Amino acid sequence: MDQQAQVKGLPSNAYRPLKEGEVYMPVVPENAPLPEATVYSVLWGLFYAVIFSAAAAYLGLKIGQVFEAAIPIAILAVGFSTLMKRKNSLSENVIVQSIGASSGVIVAGAIFTIPGLYILGISANFWQVFLSSLFGGFLGILFLVPFRRYFVKDMHGEFPFPEATATTEVLVAGESGGNQAKILLKALVIGGTYDFLVSGLGLWKEVVSSHVFSWGRQLIESTRLEFRMNIGAAVMGLGYIVGLKYALIIASGSFLAWWVIMPAMYYIGQFNPAPILNAAKPIAQMMPTEIFSTYIRHIGIGGIAAAGLIGIIKSYKIIVGAFKLAIAEITGKTHSGVDNYKPERTQLDIKMKWLTVLIISSLLGIFVFFLLLVVHGNWLYAITGLAIVTVIAFLFTTVAARAIAIVGTNPVSGMTLMTLIISSVILVAIGLKGNDGMLAALIIGGVVCTALSMAGGFITDLKIGYWLGTTPRTQQRWKFLGTLVAAMSVGAVIFMLNQTYGFGANAGPNAMEAPQASAMAAVLQPLMTGQPAPWLLYIAGVILAVILEFIGIPPLAFALGMYLPIHLNTPILFGGIIAYLVQKSSKDEKISSARKDRGTLIASGFIAGGAIMGVVAAAIVYLGQGITGSSSWNMMVGIGTQHWVESAGAEYLGFLMFIVILGYMYWDSKRVKHLDR
Repeated sequence: MDQQAQVKGLPSNAYRPLKEGEVYMPVVPENAPLPEATVYSVLWGLFYAVIFSAAAAYLGLKIGQVFEAAIPIAILAVGFSTLMKRKNSLSENVIVQSIGASSGVIVAGAIFTIPGLYILGISANFWQVFLSSLFGGFLGILFLVPFRRYFVKDMHGEFPFPEATATTEVLVAGESGGNQAKILLKALVIGGTYDFLVSGLGLWKEVVSSHVFSWGRQLIESTRLEFRMNIGAAVMGLGYIVGLKYALIIASGSFLAWWVIMPAMYYIGQFNPAPILNAAKPIAQMMPTEIFSTYIRHIGIGGIAAAGLIGIIKSYKIIVGAFKLAIAEITGKTHSGVDNYKPERTQLDIKMKWLTVLIISSLLGIFVFFLLLVVHGNWLYAITGLAIVTVIAFLFTTVAARAIAIVGTNPVSGMTLMTLIISSVILVAIGLKGNDGMLAALIIGGVVCTALSMAGGFITDLKIGYWLGTTPRTQQRWKFLGTLVAAMSVGAVIFMLNQTYGFGANAGPNAMEAPQASAMAAVLQPLMTGQPAPWLLYIAGVILAVILEFIGIPPLAFALGMYLPIHLNTPILFGGIIAYLVQKSSKDEKISSARKDRGTLIASGFIAGGAIMGVVAAAIVYLGQGITGSSSWNMMVGIGTQHWVESAGAEYLGFLMFIVILGYMYWDSKRVKHLDR
């Protein structure tokens, strides 16, 4: 019997808690598995891991946000399997998605930390980037496996798993056709072309500002109040997926920072002729971006660190419970106390003895990595670094998994900031400071950040597999290969982008923002060099985060808005507004939901297309500089638009083109007129 005909959708009890005695039956039956890890699924998974690693790294370094690759990869997987008329491909597509999704989580761990080395003027080679990403990814997988049963099976229906839900629905729906892939591919071409024309060829300005208007210049000169916006399709698409609620919270953090705190700080500080808090010049001589990076961003950093700590405190019971479960698994008992328990196929994990061997091997590998490539043969420093990584990565693994399970967002940046602060205090105490200390701390932070990012992302993969009936052991085994390929890709992209553009505000006008890594570097430098840190600003952020938590506003999202530049958050808000308007575009809730889902596909295409073309543009510049021998060559120089792109006309056109892309997003999303039965 053709098993593909049996795939009709998720059971009715997939998303709700099970009643007493009720059992969840996955889409693929326990006793009738479909092909999973095949040559087809593994090769396509690795292909997507490479492509989306490069795309996500570019976007994350540019705007500080890493898009989740799971949904676009799932859509592409079902689309191509349908076009190729491949039967019984549901479980294969789960493996494709699981391997390919290694890209986004590995990217987040690497780009949030490693570029901080370049920003601080410290050289980092490919092997340091690659191995920190590789070992961090391995630890994230290994530390999560003992907790899989708790999060995925025991808490069935208790956690919403928003991203896993969306991806699962795509995979199931994809069995009936590849129309979703066509929508995504069209949007990928449109979004990629749009972003290439602006960021690659400079046909209109990428970041527009109120400075282009006379009234805007007067406001900036008198109050330092400025409106700035990136008009890229990828950033706007990200806002659509984030949704209006969180887009508003993030943007509100920016508005408070740029339109309230900054004018107030300038109004008071302009009367002080001397620099404040080790600044290079007085506030009266600073422009908005300088005031933001010198002072206000530190408030956001304090808020992020506090938000991460709040999350850990709130998750205390979950951490303790998951730790007990891990002990039970290691001793060969389940949570019910049954010895020698033999799980069903859909509950098979890597055997605990092999898991223990792999954990020990990974920790030994991290020790050797630290000893040889980070701390130059000092055993005390290497052992200390290993201890920090092991303890923090293990304790925070469940926090990352729980955050993804509940809201689909991993507060990895806040937890990594805490890791850097803890690492810096410990390393300085044992005598490791200065540039060597900053190198060690950021590498430690990179390993931990990647581990937590992987843990959060992998719990999504495992939940998808649980709903659909994929063998978790198969997902776990092949995730290691996806991690290896993604880590290599990220290392190569970071090296290339640094050689082409550089990172941070001091690397030149075309430098990548790398906002997360810039924040990490800003926290780390004073701790490691003996300079007075802006503790008052950090404390202000901590107090703000506590207040936000008490009044029910997610402090992490708000704090992120405060320390990301405003031009990266305003397009996210506009994308969220489009998502809201699309969802409210029909009185028929089912049609509105279908339109919103179509918009999600279009937004995913914009994100993937814009990011991929960004990498293509960077590769062209990299090769062009090698051919011409000029470090300042880019495509705008090649076609002669380098002066036009800085003109007022290009900026006016940028405003207009952003309105056009917003209008297209709304129009195309609303093309759903009825529901096909």
